[in-house]
Amino acid sequence: MLTELQYKEIKAGDMKFAMDLLAEIEASKDPAVKYKDSRPIMDIKHMIETSCAEFADNAAFFVKDKKGGPYREIKYKQLLEDMNGFGTALAEAGFQGKRISVIGENNYRWAVSYLATICGVGVVVPLDKALSAVELEKFIKVADASCVICDQKYVDTFSKMLKDEESPLKCIINMQGEKSEDGVMSWDEILEGGKNLLKKGNRTFLDAQIIAEEMCALLFTSGTTGTSKGVMLSHRNLVADLMCAPTVLWVKPTDKFFSFLPIHHAYECTCGFLMPIYKGASIAYCEGLKYIVKNLSEAQPTFFLGVPALFENLYKKIWSNAKKSGKDGTLRKAMKINNMTKKIGIDLGGIFFKDIRNLFGGKMRMIICGGAAINPEILDGITAFGIQALQGYGLTECAPMGALNPDTAAKSDSLGKPFPGFAARIDNPDEEGIGEICLKGPNVMMGYYERPDLTAEVIKDGWFYTGDLGYIDKDGYIHMTGRRKNVIIAKNGKNIYPEEIEYYLSTIPLVKESMVWGRESSNKQDFSLVATIRIDEEAAVDLLGENPTDAAIEAELWKEVNDLNSSLPFFKKIKDIVLRKEDFEKNTSQKIKRFVEENKK
Repeated sequence: MLTELQYKEIKAGDMKFAMDLLAEIEASKDPAVKYKDSRPIMDIKHMIETSCAEFADNAAFFVKDKKGGPYREIKYKQLLEDMNGFGTALAEAGFQGKRISVIGENNYRWAVSYLATICGVGVVVPLDKALSAVELEKFIKVADASCVICDQKYVDTFSKMLKDEESPLKCIINMQGEKSEDGVMSWDEILEGGKNLLKKGNRTFLDAQIIAEEMCALLFTSGTTGTSKGVMLSHRNLVADLMCAPTVLWVKPTDKFFSFLPIHHAYECTCGFLMPIYKGASIAYCEGLKYIVKNLSEAQPTFFLGVPALFENLYKKIWSNAKKSGKDGTLRKAMKINNMTKKIGIDLGGIFFKDIRNLFGGKMRMIICGGAAINPEILDGITAFGIQALQGYGLTECAPMGALNPDTAAKSDSLGKPFPGFAARIDNPDEEGIGEICLKGPNVMMGYYERPDLTAEVIKDGWFYTGDLGYIDKDGYIHMTGRRKNVIIAKNGKNIYPEEIEYYLSTIPLVKESMVWGRESSNKQDFSLVATIRIDEEAAVDLLGENPTDAAIEAELWKEVNDLNSSLPFFKKIKDIVLRKEDFEKNTSQKIKRFVEENKK
């Protein structure tokens, strides 16, 4: 515990850091850095307190009390009351300085639990709700978590851990529990107890010292090789992203974010949760994948964060429906006309694309795609409908934002530009300028938990070596060509980036997903590039009629692949196709596991 004077000096340093970062933003000459109204924040608690003071009567969240029910708003002033109440109860229960895990569906209680933990209690450990009981037990032990706050469905799993003498777990809080029973605490009762403590003058949580450079969150990555690392993030990592990212993207207090991606991921947590709260906007929670269109219509959000697969599917369905109704030609003409009129400041999208916009709720103005590269034609297509679609780039190790396309100067085929105060460079570029993408800035993680060896491999002289390969163009935009560990070396020594070939394949209507890999001949003297393809069954029926045979599908595919091959150098040509009936095995981020043999079949 620091003395009052020591703590004041540390917080003065935290404010100086924030002000210096804002000065860098103000001094930026980059025309893309258009929005210079970020306010200084020292840590996440300071962010919450200042947002709740400035936007007290604004809606912070839109939630549903039951499946299928109406959305109900929760104001910023209630958020602060609930965070302080819940945090006070946790602190008084002896969890200050401890690790607390949170797991469950995206909801307001998850958000309050996360904020209460890092704003005066201890270190939050968000866990993936898709993990098995064995994996959850492993992460609880690795993280040394004393308490877990979870949905009802996980109570039995964690109750078994409570009985294990080797488990660090001492407490379970059920987010849906109406009352405490069988050693499992009720979230509502914890909150009510904390509010009563506050009324009696308890200031344990309110006066907690927040050290911005200490770990506040421990996030486990989901690797495609089956190995996970614990990423240690500090308040400073998070607030750096929050202050810098909205300088190239306009976020207004009237915006409403649609929360669909799993909130335990850094992408959704920082960009779809903390960012709107920082800017005074609101968050509407989606009830699940099959409720997307319904919830979009009900919530009428303005911001939607997603991953390529989600937007690719929505975009394909738009065109599929247009083709079925015979309106695809008309749609193309309308897009062409609107693109021309927008150049002179006239947007006819509200007339031409009203039905398409209604699919996104009717008020959508911004879609952000992250997590993996997306076909730029899809971003351009959605933008042509009157909803701006941008691509960003990030990694958990960067809290997670590394770059973003500016809303005033987007390049759909790029990952965007680094923010002011951040930097990017290419390490060891080849003759085409392609090398490893390296990022630098106050958002770069503290390191991997209890793995200084792995940390030293990726952080050198302050630069984070991402493992992604790409180049930076003359305007400073980052372009990714693939992952370093995924590169296939052809017999002539040339590098083949499977992601590039997979992108080309994604433009073929029959292709739902693909994985490109290299196969050596039995004598190891020859080499061929193979594409394992998961067929879009709906597209196959549209193209070939009901119950198409594998032979018919493969013949149609080869027509497209041969066209593709004709434009590729010899060493990049696809020599074989494997039709796949099942979905690919993926990690919890929904990325295909490349090194699983079963995925090649």
